[in-house]
Amino acid sequence: MSGMDMLNAAEQRELQGRMERKQMKDFMNMYSNLVQRCFNDCVNDFTSKSLLTKEEGCVMRCVDKFLKSSERLGERFQEQNAQMAQQGGMMGGR
Repeated sequence: MSGMDMLNAAEQRELQGRMERKQMKDFMNMYSNLVQRCFNDCVNDFTSKSLLTKEEGCVMRCVDKFLKSSERLGERFQEQNAQMAQQGGMMGGR
């Protein structure tokens, strides 16, 4: 029996709402860190209100690299979890 099965409908809705708020907060923190990092690394000419071509290219590469590394990190995390679950299943079968 999972933990969610032991909660009534109102408690399940409350838990779901909290999980959604946490996910949104985590997403906003990640987005904020991405913007701050790429801005600090790429933008250094404040004589114009728009980005220079080289700054725009730098920002695009920075965002692309950040997203690809986050995706790869998530994949590795899933691989590690699968490996641990597999090893746990082998130990439990003894």
